[in-house]
Amino acid sequence: MGVGRNRLERYRSGCKMIRLSEIRLPLDHPEEALKNAICERLSISPEKITKYVIFRRGYDARKHDNIMLIYTLDVDINGEDSIRASNRTVSNIKSTPDTDYRFVAHAPEGLTERPIVVGAGPCGILAGLVLAQMGFRPIILERGKKVRERTYDTFALWRERKLNTESNVQFGEGGAGTFSDGKLHSRIKDPHNYGRKVLAEFVKAGAPAEILYLSKPHIGTFKLVGMVEKFRTEIESLGGEFYFSSKVEKLVLDERQIKGVELSDGTVWYGEHVILAIGHSARDTFQTLLDQGVYIEPKSFSIGFRIEHPQSIIDKAQFGKRAGHPLLGAADYKLVHHCRSGYSVYSFCMCPGGVVVAATSEENCIVTNGMSQYSRNKRNANSGIVVGITPEDFPGGPLAGLDFQRELESNAFVMGGRNYNAPGQLVGDFLANRSSTSIGSVSPSYTPGVQLTNLGTALPAYAIESIREALPAFEKKIKGFAMHDAVLTGVETRTSSPIRIKRDELLQSINTPGLYPAGEGAGYAGGILSAAVDGIRIAEVIAKDMLLKCLVP
Repeated sequence: MGVGRNRLERYRSGCKMIRLSEIRLPLDHPEEALKNAICERLSISPEKITKYVIFRRGYDARKHDNIMLIYTLDVDINGEDSIRASNRTVSNIKSTPDTDYRFVAHAPEGLTERPIVVGAGPCGILAGLVLAQMGFRPIILERGKKVRERTYDTFALWRERKLNTESNVQFGEGGAGTFSDGKLHSRIKDPHNYGRKVLAEFVKAGAPAEILYLSKPHIGTFKLVGMVEKFRTEIESLGGEFYFSSKVEKLVLDERQIKGVELSDGTVWYGEHVILAIGHSARDTFQTLLDQGVYIEPKSFSIGFRIEHPQSIIDKAQFGKRAGHPLLGAADYKLVHHCRSGYSVYSFCMCPGGVVVAATSEENCIVTNGMSQYSRNKRNANSGIVVGITPEDFPGGPLAGLDFQRELESNAFVMGGRNYNAPGQLVGDFLANRSSTSIGSVSPSYTPGVQLTNLGTALPAYAIESIREALPAFEKKIKGFAMHDAVLTGVETRTSSPIRIKRDELLQSINTPGLYPAGEGAGYAGGILSAAVDGIRIAEVIAKDMLLKCLVP
């Protein structure tokens, strides 16, 4: 009772709203049911409710005949003293936390130094945005092109087999996340609510407001393109500058202290605060950093294939008769299987109603990834089915994982016919270890095209054996998952960065002060939201350091 009374007193002492969680209602509940649920939870009459806001909405579909929506609500009550604080009621009262973002610093007048951001993916863009909003006028250098121009280059590979190694799925404004499902959820710990800041900025840039409360928000590629452009416009309006087709060739160092960066055309940008947000596929830059003595270590990542099923099969397996309900949308899944060998196989980057896309950034390599639009209305569902591996599986130097990825991607290029077709196989044939000769009821979505073969040699034997063990196990969880006609397309290798650029407690490289490794490429994020959050963290550290140096002679 004491804990509950303290919560109630905190509410009475000034918090304007309270948060109610785990409010469960039927899928087709009437609008007034939310208000009724609040009244029941708090034992108050409807007129006491001034307003309520949906903070989060998810669903529980474990029982197909009784799918429930699960709400977290923020409620403003008029006359809070009327709450009858019974043991049951008070234990459910929690003050709504303050999630408003507050800037940690503001640039002083006359500041001449400008932070440099290398890379315009979600990490670099959000770092640049927050720095610009604090008045620090960042310089953002991107090796690829503006987002719409890179879209044309990306489609040139998909439709015409023409690869631009500097403008593609991996490189260019918006980063690799632009050509994805646009997922905006993450499992990272976020005590400072940076994720809320990211979502709010996306809404401001044109994202649907529902991403603020859906438990699994997503945007999709076409919507992301326009938002990326709006981010650029705001940063520029606040004094930041973008430079495209500006590949960083090397760091400018004085002893080990960062002094700036030199571009491939010889241009030098000077600055003592450089954010390195280059993404997980900047292999040439990783090599340059290693050559210049920046500490890099190998890290774990995953390898596997993309799998495609009819979306209708996934919907039925997950939702039963409620499949197709507008509040549920296209069903997703999250699967994991721990193999007898000790390896783990799991689903990665699941794209409901999406397509498998060509995602290489190097010539004569095949890389697959998944992409969805906001509508998620394509015929197939796809996800990566990948095996987690550690540096013990690819022994060597700091960049051994990079070499291992390239070996698998080059082999897939050969297996696909050396023309950017990807090697593919029906699941039934893969399990039986025989080559596929014709497509069944599932048409692969990968373009330029799929060359049917036997994928048994596309990955190391331990990975093939692990996936063959996992698929029947996944069938027990989702009926139809191991259907004969489902299609595997290879290879999925760039699940995360194969390296980590280790940083200290001030988020700088441990042996190169002033260099701030950030986001997915540096080994500190795994998706749009977590990368953006890492960018904000770095921006705050830099802003405080730049301000301190101005104040201390």
